[in-house]
Amino acid sequence: MAPVPQEVTMGHKLSLKDLIERLDTTGWHLVTDETDEPDSGTLKDVLETSHRRVQRKGTPGLVKQLETSVELDMIQIQQLWRHLGLPIV
Repeated sequence: MAPVPQEVTMGHKLSLKDLIERLDTTGWHLVTDETDEPDSGTLKDVLETSHRRVQRKGTPGLVKQLETSVELDMIQIQQLWRHLGLPIV
């Protein structure tokens, strides 16, 4: 079972290590203008959906953690794609 994440303030960015530890945590949401794929679940689920969007020449969207309002920037998203073995598009 994954450790309980600490509360993160809006201005605080999580480190790659912290994000990797949260890959299996629920409560993540992908904010997009498309509705063809699920847009919430674990961080891993949301990142994989974001990656599929980019492969189809879409935008990655905005990844947020619902409970703590954590937002990931594009570099963090790409670092996590790499960690998951997903090719950088």
